[in-house]
Amino acid sequence: MSKNIVVLSGSPRKNGNTDRLAAAFVEGAESADMKVTLFRVADMNIAGCRGCNHCFEEKGVCVQKDDAQSILDALKDADVFVLASPIYFFSLSAQLRLAIDRTYALISVGSPAKKSALLITCGDNSERSADGAVATYKGMCSHAGRDDAGIIIATGLHEPDDIEGRPELERARALGREI
Repeated sequence: MSKNIVVLSGSPRKNGNTDRLAAAFVEGAESADMKVTLFRVADMNIAGCRGCNHCFEEKGVCVQKDDAQSILDALKDADVFVLASPIYFFSLSAQLRLAIDRTYALISVGSPAKKSALLITCGDNSERSADGAVATYKGMCSHAGRDDAGIIIATGLHEPDDIEGRPELERARALGREI
């Protein structure tokens, strides 16, 4: 059975290490005949959640008319939800956080996605610098009832092409094929 996967890539750097890690995941998933929808959230017009609860009254439709609704619509049919982010100051990128916060709109209707994965890149040489992002991700999985299908953290990346030839790219492809 083919799965429907939604990937949110939160890097403001086009074709940087995070985008390349996400692309490797997508390549693997598509090679296994899965349908993948990738959103580069840094290129989208997404405002912060207002906490107005309009989405509860309107079954997952946000009062704000911006690009976040396309993400929400895609997630309503997703089997798998994947987050990709660089680590900026020990957490997920601000661009990705905006998109994640807007998924609050789906709490009232639920999301069919039962699996998630996290793809992380960081300049630091220690995976510990991603602890905040990993904790946020695990909390999201727990709250939404999603199983963690895998976490890939690529460290020591500074220039946009530093990830080339790294084993994390193949691990991302394999995760995409197997998820």
